[in-house]
Amino acid sequence: MLSTFASVRPYIKFRYDNVLIDNIAFKLHYRWTFSILIACTILVSARQYIGSHIECISEGAIPTRVINTFCFFTPTYTIVNHLNETALNAGAVPHPGIGPDTFGKDSIKRHAYYQWVPFVLFAQAICFYLPHALWKHLEGGTIHALTRGLKMVQISKYMPTSEKFEVCGRSFPAKDTVDSSAITIKTTFINRLKVNKYWGSWLILCEFLNFLNVLLQIRFADLFLAGQFLGLGPKVVHEDWSGMDVLDIVFPKVTKCTFRKFGPSGTVQVHDSLCIMALNVVNEKIYTFLWFWFMFLLAASTLALLWRLLTLFLHRSSAFNDKLFSYACARRVDRQDIEVVTQNCSYANWLFLYYLAKSMDDYIFQQVLKQLAEEFCRCGRRERQENDANQQTEQDEEGDSWEKPKSIDSVDSTTAELLFGKS
Repeated sequence: MLSTFASVRPYIKFRYDNVLIDNIAFKLHYRWTFSILIACTILVSARQYIGSHIECISEGAIPTRVINTFCFFTPTYTIVNHLNETALNAGAVPHPGIGPDTFGKDSIKRHAYYQWVPFVLFAQAICFYLPHALWKHLEGGTIHALTRGLKMVQISKYMPTSEKFEVCGRSFPAKDTVDSSAITIKTTFINRLKVNKYWGSWLILCEFLNFLNVLLQIRFADLFLAGQFLGLGPKVVHEDWSGMDVLDIVFPKVTKCTFRKFGPSGTVQVHDSLCIMALNVVNEKIYTFLWFWFMFLLAASTLALLWRLLTLFLHRSSAFNDKLFSYACARRVDRQDIEVVTQNCSYANWLFLYYLAKSMDDYIFQQVLKQLAEEFCRCGRRERQENDANQQTEQDEEGDSWEKPKSIDSVDSTTAELLFGKS
């Protein structure tokens, strides 16, 4: 059985990501939900665990293989009037929805979803992976390119060597390499101040796509099960399991199938078959679990968007940044440095800086943060000096424009005395 689900193992194994470009709510979509749906697809397609998907009883005039095949790819049905728990408990009907059929008079409920369950589950798995694939394409490996090999490099500052070294079989870069990497990250961050706004916008867009996708998948599952999915969870929780239950109605284990063929004289013969739906034993467990999982996923996605909205309003708060970045890099950061940097960053740049902190060693992040703070301080002083110089120039120009008429008047007065004499 384990070999059957071996294809899912790479997606569900517990591993620590050195480079982080998303949060736990995002991973619930493309890692956990994708893996769960793929596993469910394999399960409903594996005959060795549930046997034949459908087994039908006929009068013997029709070969078993023929009637089984026919009833699997054509919808079977149950009779609504016989979905009666009182009649079932009294023994009036053998199974929920099974009883005498007066063709054209009784209301019937057709069941065709079981043919499409593996295809629908696989399509839903792909839908949950698409936002992640889009985000990886848009992100372009920027964080990975900047932070590659910069995890657990704190030991490098204690080694005076100028070349990389090994400790317990693990290779570490030299301190000079770490310092030059910090300068490179600082320079790249400064150069990308305008580009990073798209980085943050794309991340928020993909997070919203996750939220929208889980809503659409819940609605699609409800349409797929003929409006029975949305209320499935609460009904299962409150079910007493004493007689006919909600799962017998949504996922009937026994259904009816009608097969018509010509008799020896050319008359149409109607063969009423009873079909055992072994696959629905698995389907009911899958969709019951998916109801609770989708609701949990919807709540997690909603909280992720609310968190994103909260950070939008608090990303310039000194106390908030001090706690958040200290948690991100597992060490308390310099409060003055983080305040200088975040006050000069847009929200998109703040997001980029936060994921840099989560993807690199705390030692090198503090170096990057310190150099960014110094760079922003230099830029601030340069800007103030330029503003002061501009203000001084404007004041000088205003002074010149005010003194010029006095000079002209003086010249005019002297000229008048020379021409006309003193009055």
